[in-house]
Amino acid sequence: MKQKFLIFLLILLSSEAFGADLRGRMGLGMTNQLANGVPALSLKIQQSKTFALGGLVGFQSNQEQTLYGAGLKLYRIIFDEPQLNFYLAGLLASENYLNSQSKVETGYQMDGTMGTEFHFAGLESLGLSFEFGLSVRKAKPTGGSSFETLGDSFLKSAVHFYL
Repeated sequence: MKQKFLIFLLILLSSEAFGADLRGRMGLGMTNQLANGVPALSLKIQQSKTFALGGLVGFQSNQEQTLYGAGLKLYRIIFDEPQLNFYLAGLLASENYLNSQSKVETGYQMDGTMGTEFHFAGLESLGLSFEFGLSVRKAKPTGGSSFETLGDSFLKSAVHFYL
C-alpha cells in the first residue's frame, strides 16, 4: 500500500515533461463531453509544463427550451512522448437536461479521467484528445444520479487548436 502511495505522489510531484511544449499557449476547440449531449466550445490554457486549466461552455436553444452546460477542467500531465502528452484530468460541470416528462431540470457532472493529447509531427498547434475514466452524473432523462465508466475518442473528448 505504501509503495502505491509513493508512486502516486511521484507522478503528481514530478515536473519533467518532454512532449509538445504548450506552456503559455491557449487552445480553442470543441468537445462533446457534456452528459446532456450539448456540444460545447472548449478552452485549454497550459499553465506550466505539467498543469493546464480548461473550461467548456455550450448551449442549445429553441422556442420551447434552452439547454446549457458549463464546466471547469484541470489537467495534470503525468508522462509524455515526442507527440503525446498523457494526463490525469478532472471535470466539474453544471448543466440542465430534459427529464422523462420533457421538462428541463438542472444537473451536474463530475469526471475523473486519464487521457492523451496527440500532436502530429510538424503540426503541434492541433491537439486531438482521447480519454477514459469514471463519471458521476445527474443529467439523464431518467433522473437521479448515475455512476458510469466512460471512454471518449477525439470526436467526443476534445479537439484543440493552439494559438
